[in-house]
Amino acid sequence: MALCLWLKGIIFVLSQTGGPNMMEMEKSHMTKVIMDSLEIQAILPHRYPFLFVDRVIEFEANIRIVGIKNVTFNEPFFQGHFPGRPIMPGVLIIEALAQVGGLLAIKSSPPKGPPVVYLAGLERAKFRKPVLPGDQLRLEVTVLKRRPPFWKMGGKAYVGDDLVCEGETTAMVTTEMSGGAVDEVEKASES
Repeated sequence: MALCLWLKGIIFVLSQTGGPNMMEMEKSHMTKVIMDSLEIQAILPHRYPFLFVDRVIEFEANIRIVGIKNVTFNEPFFQGHFPGRPIMPGVLIIEALAQVGGLLAIKSSPPKGPPVVYLAGLERAKFRKPVLPGDQLRLEVTVLKRRPPFWKMGGKAYVGDDLVCEGETTAMVTTEMSGGAVDEVEKASES
């Protein structure tokens, strides 16, 4: 009880003397959600267990996006990768970056009709540190080049301040799976 009264006194004194505003300090530690899981699922066709974006916390159309993936111990891939030493597979970190990039492309330039995003290329992929159960991946993706329907993006995945993965992806955004779309992917991979 005495501690509670003491803390209330400190807060009162700070508020009267121009000290830090406790409400503002609390707000500065909260993360604003730009897209929640329901909006993400309305945009991407992926579903559990292959949806690797829980929310989006930053978005600048045609420029950049930041997504979050909470890595939990009950992820299905941990059963076999590796028993007794669970590590998130690097290809799934790349997939998470690609999904966040897909959100950036679709939200920046919504196609006419249901969108389909194809991963057309991957370059300069590097895996720096393992991602473990309980980690939170911060997935930062920026547009490097855009020539519709293709998007080249640079992605970096962080756990805290540690860079755990990076790479560049090329994606194609279209509205249907047709022979023409497949031909465009093949042309892009040849150049």
